[in-house]
Amino acid sequence: MTDGTPAPVYGSALTKVEPFGIDHIPDNERHGKPSSQFFVWFAAGLNFPIILLGFSAAWFGLSFGAAVTAIVVGAALGSLLMAVMSRMGVRLGVAQQVQARGPLGFFGNFLPVAYINVFAGIGWAAVTVILGGKAFAELTHLPFWLCGAVLTAVELVVSIYGYNMINYLQKALTYVLTPLFLLITVVAVVRGGSLFRADPEASGYIGSAGGWITFGGWFLSFLVAWAPFASDYSRYLPDTPEVVTRTAWYTGLGNFVTICWLGILGVVVGGSATSSDSISALHELAGPFAVPALLAVGLSALAQNFLNVYGGAISVQTLKIPVSRSQAVTAICLVAYAISLWGEAGTEDKFKVFLNLTAYFIAPFAAVLLLDFYLGGRSDPARISELYDRRRVLDWGFVSWAGGVAASVPFWQSSFYTGPFSAAYPGAGDLSMFVAAGAGAVLYLLTYRLKPLWVRRSSGASSDLSSGEPSAVVS
Repeated sequence: MTDGTPAPVYGSALTKVEPFGIDHIPDNERHGKPSSQFFVWFAAGLNFPIILLGFSAAWFGLSFGAAVTAIVVGAALGSLLMAVMSRMGVRLGVAQQVQARGPLGFFGNFLPVAYINVFAGIGWAAVTVILGGKAFAELTHLPFWLCGAVLTAVELVVSIYGYNMINYLQKALTYVLTPLFLLITVVAVVRGGSLFRADPEASGYIGSAGGWITFGGWFLSFLVAWAPFASDYSRYLPDTPEVVTRTAWYTGLGNFVTICWLGILGVVVGGSATSSDSISALHELAGPFAVPALLAVGLSALAQNFLNVYGGAISVQTLKIPVSRSQAVTAICLVAYAISLWGEAGTEDKFKVFLNLTAYFIAPFAAVLLLDFYLGGRSDPARISELYDRRRVLDWGFVSWAGGVAASVPFWQSSFYTGPFSAAYPGAGDLSMFVAAGAGAVLYLLTYRLKPLWVRRSSGASSDLSSGEPSAVVS
């Protein structure tokens, strides 16, 4: 380069395997447009699990209007969270999982990342393979294990290629999936749409307020589950004020539109569905248009799982497990596929339990990261080196996160476990996620000015950095 800036190693190359894992992205590798974040999250949101969530409105006994407002509020809050966290990626050029080392400490970050990111990444990948595999099996009459294996293989190859390939395919899938889901919407409304009233006799009725909170919380939880990955897909964008602002808007809009659209569609379809299986219900309602409807569900599994597998692999590397990003991608795909074979039956119930458990742990994690970025001074790029300093073993952010999770346990409302508060007051709805985030935030505000809990003295190599920044590790 004539100005002395080294030429990019990766840049915008589409067919080159991404050489960066958990590394800080240097300025010469920054590329892309903020609008890319709209396609990344819009395509990921065009996914059948969101429709599946909408099915439950009638079960809760909610009116159509109450269900719609719950979805809109949940989607708005979740989209705002995603928008803010994607800004952090542009500003720092570091994956979200690595950013958490700031408030939690280098090793204090291991437990939440292991559960929140690795466990959640594998779990979400398995859920999505199940739904996509069942759709293709219904469409082609091939066995589920084969359809799931083909989906997993595609996800594996694309995720190994990494960031640029994922961005390219998310944009392509947006253009392919949008007309297919529009078709599903029109057909579902015409053939089976219903605008139902509140039903206090519904089997899942827990009161109008409690049902509204729990139902809307599921859509918020869906986006909260993405929060630990938000920066992963914005960290290559150039760090300028305009890009930072526009990235937030595009990220928020991409999430909000799809969550509202498909969530409300699920409410419409679920009110008249006669099958307890969501894929079968969609097939039934689509009638002569079942082929494009099932094709949409199958392809949409790819749009979501590219992100699950890629983000999960970065999380594995954040745990300092000595594997390359490509090896981590392969391991996650194999484990997720194995789980999908076990979890094929009873998908809907397993999905909702998993959604709750991830949200309970992620909510205080996200609260601590946001407060640390805006109040703890972590928005300063000069402090990026701290994220790679192994001497910072444990910090108070870990206590804030763990305290937030612990405070939420009495409020858990799940078939897996119901806390004493929820058992005594079921009509209050599921407040766990809000309690977890609030308690985590309070604990952070009480402790963030204190000295770190554990800083290790070392005369040897104590950082993953060289000259203040990490060097690229080829996957």
